[in-house]
Amino acid sequence: MVIKNKTILIKTGAKSFNDITSRIKDEVRLSKINDGNCTLFIKHTSASLIIQENADPSVLKDIENFFKKLVPENNDLYIHTAEGPDDMPAHIRSLLTNTSLSIPIIEKELQLGTWQGIYLYEHRNHNHERKVIVNILGE
Repeated sequence: MVIKNKTILIKTGAKSFNDITSRIKDEVRLSKINDGNCTLFIKHTSASLIIQENADPSVLKDIENFFKKLVPENNDLYIHTAEGPDDMPAHIRSLLTNTSLSIPIIEKELQLGTWQGIYLYEHRNHNHERKVIVNILGE
């Protein structure tokens, strides 16, 4: 059994979906692991990781519109506003999505579906540099 770990940095735009699929595929290829598992973990509480359709950009726009309604900014319910009106909504969005993903590797390839991509979903209204741990385990 072989374990490979790497921390990658992702520069994000404000409230954006950042396609990191190719970077993760590169890490899997470089690991030289034939069969195993790739686990991704984001080291932040105001951004998340998702697997979503990568063919039609309107899907991502619809997701963002849904979250704008589900978790609005400037809500009187929020006490935690130290970093601005998008701070607490970003934490809630992160809670409702994923901080980690697990994707099988078979014959040196991530087993993503035809229309699936891996995204770092930035929930804040500002650009950030986010850290994602890529943990690859296998043989």
